[in-house]
Amino acid sequence: MINFITEEAFKVDRPEAYKRWILDAIENESFELGELSFLFCDDAHLHKLNVEFLNHDTLTDVLTFEYNIGNKINGDICISTERVRENAAHHGVSFFNELARVMIHGVLHLCGYKDANQNEKTIMRNKENYYLSQLFSE
Repeated sequence: MINFITEEAFKVDRPEAYKRWILDAIENESFELGELSFLFCDDAHLHKLNVEFLNHDTLTDVLTFEYNIGNKINGDICISTERVRENAAHHGVSFFNELARVMIHGVLHLCGYKDANQNEKTIMRNKENYYLSQLFSE
């Protein structure tokens, strides 16, 4: 099950399309869906989580908390829509394109992808681009 939770005046447009897209990505990566929640919040809330759980005193766009059981994807993906909006403007893309990128970025972390070094970042970015092409080709 995929849940979208918001702590602000934000709503995912076409939630069923996003859920199908995320499920397809999970299955394409040879995993099964368990319980997956996306929390959409502001910078202050995500910063608090970053400090409390990761001891990182920085702003970020997405945090992923993994609770996988075997091959079943279970987790919480927390997204700052403020960071997404700012990053979209910085990169010259739409808010919804950047939102989809951070959503799939979190999912890819749950599928075992890392981004700690340049090689891992390149692999992650290529996967993100592939799945973004799947969403926006619908």
